[in-house]
Amino acid sequence: MWVRLMEQKNETSEGDFILLGFSDQPQVEAMLFVVVLISYLLTLVGNTAIILVSCLDSKLHTPMYFFLTNLSFLDLCFTTSIVPQLLWNLKGPAKTISPMGCAIQLYVSLSFGSTECVLLTIMAFDRYVAVCRPLNYTTIMHPSFCKTLAGISWLSGVGNTLIQGTITLRLPRCGHHHLHHFLCEVPAMIKLACVDIHSNEVQLLVATLVLLLLPMALIVVSYGLIVQTVIKLKSSQAWRKALGTCGSHLLVVSLYFGTSSVIYIQPKRTLGHSQGKFLTLFYTVVTPTLNPLIYTLRNKDVKGALRRLFKRKQNLQRKIRK
Repeated sequence: MWVRLMEQKNETSEGDFILLGFSDQPQVEAMLFVVVLISYLLTLVGNTAIILVSCLDSKLHTPMYFFLTNLSFLDLCFTTSIVPQLLWNLKGPAKTISPMGCAIQLYVSLSFGSTECVLLTIMAFDRYVAVCRPLNYTTIMHPSFCKTLAGISWLSGVGNTLIQGTITLRLPRCGHHHLHHFLCEVPAMIKLACVDIHSNEVQLLVATLVLLLLPMALIVVSYGLIVQTVIKLKSSQAWRKALGTCGSHLLVVSLYFGTSSVIYIQPKRTLGHSQGKFLTLFYTVVTPTLNPLIYTLRNKDVKGALRRLFKRKQNLQRKIRK
């Protein structure tokens, strides 16, 4: 009877993908489980707090915090599409994911990751207008225009995912199910194909140019214009104000694009190696944890809004007690 049950189990799991992940470093898996779990909990708390503060405090109803709310929501969804499966694989010997689960993870994580690339570029444009065109800021960054820009970022992410994800999942794998990664993503998935993948690599390169390198170039241009404007002012106060306005975003951009570009620009060299896995772990798990910390620790408006909310809550509790 036990033999039959095992046979049935093997039959049902025959098509499952095996996420090898960090299985070649079992001594590291227990430590990673704790680190990833703590990072995920901090991500949930930090990004949820920013969303609530931005929505509840009227003083934060500005374009900058509108985009920051979108970024926090993206980070929540992005990490949630990856971390639960990663924690499950890290805690025990079972490291499988069903074909449907793999497809969902691929579509969802790629969609949110692509959207974040475009959104960070839009946020750089917002900072450019705030520093270089301060008198026209409210006119240019009108609420309807901000919603249009946010919609473009979401549509571009979804459109890229429908193209890349569908093409990747349709590749014949000839029974290859051992994925040398801890998540289902395009560079790792195309390595399972048993046909010539040159066209897929070209398509991945084009997508990387459009959604990774182009946004990076536009961000560099935006900050180049900001630096040029501040230099003309010849004021230390202007430098401090510009740093306060742009510092948090610039740090977030450096963390996200700095690691993700290494993975996607040269996937052949990094994929399947410990360095590539840890870099992916950083931009998919650690960066979304750091984003709310960066924006709260370096931002007086957010810290002020948090204090006002806590005071409001304390006053409400006092009234209830009375």
